[in-house]
Amino acid sequence: MAITRKQKEAKAKVEKNKFYSLEEASALLKEITYTKFDASVDLAIRLGVDPRKANQMVRGVVSLPHGTGKDMKVLALVTPDKEEEAKAAGADYVGLDEYLEKIKGGWTDVDVIVTMPAIMGKLGPLGRVLGPRGLMPNPKTGTVTMDVAKAVSEVKAGKIDFKVDKTGIVHAPIGKASFSADKLVDNAYELLTTLNKLKPTASKGVYMKSIFMSSTMSPSIAIDPKIS
Repeated sequence: MAITRKQKEAKAKVEKNKFYSLEEASALLKEITYTKFDASVDLAIRLGVDPRKANQMVRGVVSLPHGTGKDMKVLALVTPDKEEEAKAAGADYVGLDEYLEKIKGGWTDVDVIVTMPAIMGKLGPLGRVLGPRGLMPNPKTGTVTMDVAKAVSEVKAGKIDFKVDKTGIVHAPIGKASFSADKLVDNAYELLTTLNKLKPTASKGVYMKSIFMSSTMSPSIAIDPKIS
């Protein structure tokens, strides 16, 4: 596929074999993002772990100080006594059986599903629909809880969950191209700090091997992994 003039200009601004600081990368990213829409900004962090081993799996949640810039659609699968609580907290969809039927039919037009421990038994059979899309609620990410209002509010405020993939890389959004460079730095730092705290004791040697920042359709910018 042919590279556009703007893509060539963006690529030329990123120095090869250079490690940028978070501040430098965030400022440069805003310069090389040319999309007409508000592009998402992501970090890709390669970790020195073997995700095939249970004791080296890295998974967690982080509340980004400035949110993701995306209006997260939240489905709250709750019992009738919790419906008003979920609605007041900002859930976009609230209910139970009718949504279970919709999901069974293939409906997954949400970003996060929050539910209660008592409901998880009903979600088991829907794993083949929810699992591949990363939508299955999990107590470890705070999406299976009796405090539904808190869970919904946190997601709406910018709480995200992340998980190392089979190649040892964590991909996570840290904002939008319209964010100021300072806000991108704050969000990136919060994610990296959280990842460091989750380092498995079984992981030996270098933990954070590489960090790249990019926006939708932009070149990737290498960040010095030592700063994390």
